[in-house]
Amino acid sequence: MTFFDFFWMLILIFSFTPLIKQRMIEAARVKLLHEMQKKRKSRIIAMIHRQEAISLLGIPFFRYIDIEDSEQVLRAIRMTPDDVPIDMIIHTPGGLVLAAEQIAMALSKHPAKVTVFVPHYAMSGGTLIALAADEIVMDENAVLGPLDPQLGEFPAASILKAVKRKDINKVEDRTLILADVAEKAIKQVREFLVGLLKKRMPLSEAKKLARILSEGRWTHDYPINFEEAKSLGLPVSTDMPPEIYALMRLYPQSPQKRPSVQYVPIPRGKEEGQ
Repeated sequence: MTFFDFFWMLILIFSFTPLIKQRMIEAARVKLLHEMQKKRKSRIIAMIHRQEAISLLGIPFFRYIDIEDSEQVLRAIRMTPDDVPIDMIIHTPGGLVLAAEQIAMALSKHPAKVTVFVPHYAMSGGTLIALAADEIVMDENAVLGPLDPQLGEFPAASILKAVKRKDINKVEDRTLILADVAEKAIKQVREFLVGLLKKRMPLSEAKKLARILSEGRWTHDYPINFEEAKSLGLPVSTDMPPEIYALMRLYPQSPQKRPSVQYVPIPRGKEEGQ
């Protein structure tokens, strides 16, 4: 073998190594999901979006809830018999309202128990989906988020407040149009939430919670932790199965940048020599 043969062999090995590694991770995910389904006797659906940027021709790329996600989740729900529970694992910053509402409606119609697991965060549209569940299982440090509509870069509630504080004759037509759309968006989200929540709680409580989550009392990235979610009347618990954490480890962040967090994965007191 010449030096150039060896050189090209190394290039081929390095070229195919990431693909092989990815295939191994995907196989491990499928195996773990299958084991979880057998153990829990349920349909396991995982919707996990990594928010870290992936360099694509120098353009940052972020994952979020989109129509493809809703198509896949709805297909999985249709394939699930009515007497089989659904366990959905969610890790997402949010996404398209339409896609999130489709998933939430489908889950709320499923006759058997629906459980949503939130190991880290389920913001915005992820929270909307979680509200369709009979039970929301959160890590004790996991968070949900508000459901106030966003119009481009601005919260719908903030647009309305800005317009109300000004003389309407001095407000641009474009801003008035945005305010009209903002008002409709808040109303639509609130009505959808009431329809979703009244299946799990009294109508008066559903209306109150829908208003709290959609009125814009917090910033859109406000973290609703377990204690606050419980105080809002949500059916939450912290009984997170260890398999959920194992599954999350099979969705590593992009390896294209140096990790900023490192640690020795051994509990204190069990290191060698102690």
